[in-house]
Amino acid sequence: MGSLSIWHWLILGAVVLLLFGGKGKISDLMGDFAKGIKSFKKGLADDETPPAAAPQSLDHRPSVEASQTSQSQKAS
Repeated sequence: MGSLSIWHWLILGAVVLLLFGGKGKISDLMGDFAKGIKSFKKGLADDETPPAAAPQSLDHRPSVEASQTSQSQKAS
């Protein structure tokens, strides 16, 4: 139990090749991670900006509250 057999080393080597082998998988993974962080920060910055002012309504009729206020002022 003190040392590893050849089969242990072969399996360990296969796992290492799958994880780290081939054309820069780690660098691709880190690049994708950095893009995700940048997108997240951009999303947070977009949430902090104040929303645009709502457009004024095109209905120019006086509201019920305004007419009640003017009537109460006339009555007194």
